[in-house]
Amino acid sequence: MFLRLVSRPLLAKFKETTGIVGLDVVPNAREVLIGLYNKTLKEIQAVPEDEGYRKAVESFTRHRLKVCQEEEDWEMIEKRLGCGQVEELIEEARDELTLVGKMIEWVPWGVPDDYGCEIIENDSPIPKHVPQHRPGPLPEEFYKTLEAFSKKDEPKITSGEPQIKE
Repeated sequence: MFLRLVSRPLLAKFKETTGIVGLDVVPNAREVLIGLYNKTLKEIQAVPEDEGYRKAVESFTRHRLKVCQEEEDWEMIEKRLGCGQVEELIEEARDELTLVGKMIEWVPWGVPDDYGCEIIENDSPIPKHVPQHRPGPLPEEFYKTLEAFSKKDEPKITSGEPQIKE
C-alpha cells in the first residue's frame, strides 16, 4: 500500500506541452475538470427542467464528469471522451459555464405564448432588410464530375438474382 502511494506520483505521465499555441499544460487537469463540471451541473439547475438546453448540458456534462471520476490518468480521459486534450476540455467547460450564466440572464425559453413573428413563405418576396445567403457558383470541374457520374451505365437489377458483369 505504501509503495503504491509513493510510486504513483513518480510513475505518473507528465505532459510537457499541449502543442497548441497559447494553451498551457494544466498539471491538475482532472481535478479542474471535475470542479468545472460540478459547478456547471449546479448552475444549470436555474434553467427550467423541460428545456432542451438544460437536458443537453446535463447529459454531456454528467458523462464527462463520470469519465473524469473513473479515470485517474489524463491520457485515458482524453481517449475515452475523444474530444481533444484535457486542456481543451477545460476551455470548453469554462466556456459552457459562462454560457449557462448568459442563458440564465437572457432567458431564451421565456417567450410569451402570444408572441408573434413574421413567417416568410417560399413564394413571398424577401424584404430588403433580410440578408440573403446565396452561395457563389460552383467550379466548372464540379459539374464535369457530376455529369461523368450521371452518364455511367449501371446495370439495372430486375430480379433478386445476382447478375454477373461480363
